[in-house]
Amino acid sequence: MTSKLSKISLPLKLTFLIFSMVLNCMGLLILQLADTNITYGELGFLESFKDLPIAFISLFAVSFINKTGAKRALIFALAIVGFCSCLLPFVEVFWFYKLWFAIIGTCFAIGKICVFGIIRNNISDEKSLAKTMNNVEASFMIGIFLVNTGFGWLISSQYSEFWKFGFLFIAVLSIVTIILLSKAEISEVKSLENKKIRSELSGFATPSVILFLGVVFCIVFVEQGFNSWLPSFYKNHLKVNSFFALQATSFLSLFSYTGRTITANIIRKFSLPRYYIACISLIIVLLITIVGIQYFDSQDSQPLLFLFPVIGLFLSPLYPVINSKMIAQVDKEKINLFTSLIVIFSSLGSSISSIIMAILFGKELLNYYPLYILSSVILLFVISLVFFTFTKRK
Repeated sequence: MTSKLSKISLPLKLTFLIFSMVLNCMGLLILQLADTNITYGELGFLESFKDLPIAFISLFAVSFINKTGAKRALIFALAIVGFCSCLLPFVEVFWFYKLWFAIIGTCFAIGKICVFGIIRNNISDEKSLAKTMNNVEASFMIGIFLVNTGFGWLISSQYSEFWKFGFLFIAVLSIVTIILLSKAEISEVKSLENKKIRSELSGFATPSVILFLGVVFCIVFVEQGFNSWLPSFYKNHLKVNSFFALQATSFLSLFSYTGRTITANIIRKFSLPRYYIACISLIIVLLITIVGIQYFDSQDSQPLLFLFPVIGLFLSPLYPVINSKMIAQVDKEKINLFTSLIVIFSSLGSSISSIIMAILFGKELLNYYPLYILSSVILLFVISLVFFTFTKRK
């Protein structure tokens, strides 16, 4: 990490921490709202109100960022998140959650493009990018841990009826991050003119980019099956209480944080493709073990409580590693546009995965949850092999 980047790394990490908390409170909301008269089908589509705006707004976000600059755009997005977090505790109607997630998704699209652009403008080589992106994205895992542990404590305490006031902490954190960003000196590379964006999009329509976006889609598709729905699987299938169900995601995020931190420190010693494939292979081994325990030792499901979170150790490095490999090859003036494509396909993967999971849970097919995840990982493994084989031949 360059000295310049080291000075701005804290606000970048806090930015991902904040967005992680507001995006990954979905598992909490599914758990809480499922106890009311809201169906799993409605909750599954609630995820789409977060993800689809991210997809649709991303290209427009590039134009906005090009006009205002990454720093100002990021501050604007954080200010909106802080304001929305202040409103949430005082609104009860379900339609507001849809609006809230739509706004949060839009801000995340802007924020992610800004953060990736700032990192790319300071680092060029592939392995340094992988190190930095793993460090910054590791804070995303801490956000998942904080939101599940903090809210888990609230809903299991005597103050459970005030659980939504925990969002005020996110608002305060947003203010602190805005102050840090306003003081940081961030140099920006001149981006593409807005009129060139459409023509440059066609330049990304290459087999390697298409395969890469397919891999990104599949990674987020798999991650979403864990992050939002694992607590409900623990509660409804493994019969644990709400607090422990939320801690499942907390432990998953801790292992994920560990995985990204370890990757950031050792990635220079390994080939990125081999490291990536090794991680997927270990995920498949763990999932086969989980499926074996569930179907052949169904009387004792306790090991599942502990095996699912361990998957985060090997799942979490995939996204930053594959992104850094491609981003390092993109010209700096095109990075905002390229990141918007990453954001679009990530959000589509998240939305489609959540809709499928809602159907799975709504039809009470929880016995197939581990098998569904395993099938998704095998698909990811195959597409990833095709991607690395193709890029190696180039």
